[in-house]
Amino acid sequence: MQTRTTRLTTRAAATVVGVLLASGCGSAQEPKSVAEASSATASDKAAVAPLTMAQLKDLAFKDGEVPQAHEPIEVQEPRPQGSGQSFPPISVPACQPLIDIRNGKRSSAHVFQIFNWKKNIMGGSSTLASYEEDKAEQRFAELKKALATCRSYEGEGYVGPFKVKVTTETPPQVGEEAVAFWETIPVGPEQPEARNEQFIVVRTGNTIAAFSELSVGARLSFPVELISRQVERLHNAQQP
Repeated sequence: MQTRTTRLTTRAAATVVGVLLASGCGSAQEPKSVAEASSATASDKAAVAPLTMAQLKDLAFKDGEVPQAHEPIEVQEPRPQGSGQSFPPISVPACQPLIDIRNGKRSSAHVFQIFNWKKNIMGGSSTLASYEEDKAEQRFAELKKALATCRSYEGEGYVGPFKVKVTTETPPQVGEEAVAFWETIPVGPEQPEARNEQFIVVRTGNTIAAFSELSVGARLSFPVELISRQVERLHNAQQP
């Protein structure tokens, strides 16, 4: 995948070459200058360490910052590996990144936050995850590949077996890249209204933030204003 860092590196290298030509420097110096510019850009990228769990918790929303939700707004750390209930694999392995990435699996660190909305009793949540080096870009590429082919899957959860229908939609313009999709689960013949859950997943730098909004019947969306504010915090925290 062509990354933003690569484009910036190429642009920086071209600028160095132009300056050397304009000042009359010989061509023998150009390869060295270009290499130095590329090396400097790579060093800048490597210098950005992944955000820690403590940093992610500090960047999450605090009481008083989300008027749409009841307080307190709790930030949760993941459970120790192996401490939760396990379930069989879903029926379509190609759909697995939809579940793993929104839950921060294989991240360097991640935290969860629950929002008990005042106008939606079903509530919403967010997951903030950080990754080492270019792992966030790799994971996001896996997510986009899964969304290109995954249309449905079956699995088993805390309330028993379920079947999910997956549909995509245009994401908000936030972060460096973003996707938005819905997972719809029929409730049953006695209750024709479906269980709808919206997911908006955003990458900025070495972090991926996933936001979800659960509703039954009408489709309700996670507030875009909150997404923008959270992503901006993650972006600013990664600046040198």
